[in-house]
Amino acid sequence: MTTHPTDTASAGSLTVPGARLHYEVRGEGPLIVLAGAPMDAAAFAPLAELLATDHTVLTTDPRGINRSSLDDPEQESTPPLRADDLARLIAHVGSGPAVAVGSSGGAVSVLALVQTRPDLVHTVVAHEPPLIELLEDRERLRAGTEDLIATYLAGDVTRAWKKFFAQADIAMPEPLIEQMFGGERDPRQVADERRWFAHEMRASTYWRPDPAALRTAATRVLVGVGDDSAGQLCDRTSRALARSLGTEATTFPGGHTGFVENPDVFAARLRAVVRGD
Repeated sequence: MTTHPTDTASAGSLTVPGARLHYEVRGEGPLIVLAGAPMDAAAFAPLAELLATDHTVLTTDPRGINRSSLDDPEQESTPPLRADDLARLIAHVGSGPAVAVGSSGGAVSVLALVQTRPDLVHTVVAHEPPLIELLEDRERLRAGTEDLIATYLAGDVTRAWKKFFAQADIAMPEPLIEQMFGGERDPRQVADERRWFAHEMRASTYWRPDPAALRTAATRVLVGVGDDSAGQLCDRTSRALARSLGTEATTFPGGHTGFVENPDVFAARLRAVVRGD
């Protein structure tokens, strides 16, 4: 393992069926896993550093993203596959059972992990999982998803992103979208983005959780939603999931990526939630 001078992370690589997973470990103590999809380990680094003062914190690039390479680049990234990857990483790192915190597609991954390996996670926080199948307008949303994916794969990247933000009910000015996605871009970012559109978005958003399995698991399952996400698609999906589990959504500061925008306050809230305050 190698230590990066910019932070306290030790990086490693774990070979799993069909892939080699890049992962990072910080700190010592009870294990917390921070999982995204398609978001990679780098996005969680500030939050991980804050939690590593008294925890072992595991982050990873999901299979096919950034430093986690695939044997078959066209393989679909499904929640069960990503859950199996997380299970193997937790077993490899040790210090479990863990707290697993998943964001967006990563929230879907950790829910799938509860359904397959509840023995590895004693608490799961699924922060804004985009589970459109739980909503009454799922057919409209599926049609919109197919349309925006087709638009992206046809080469109209900015138009695809405009459709994405519109369907997500996230207000994003068109000039900003053009600025973010229309000019020269990092090739790695483009490759990861294409993989998400082509091989991950459907599997994550069309996945149906098993509410009975989640309710009866020994794992404590919490559904997180951002204070600033009211009215957005992931606010609706998160609250629908919480209802299916017979619980209330747990609020966190910020929006869909609040842990990136203000990791300090997010970490404080996460600590309180995990303690049960």
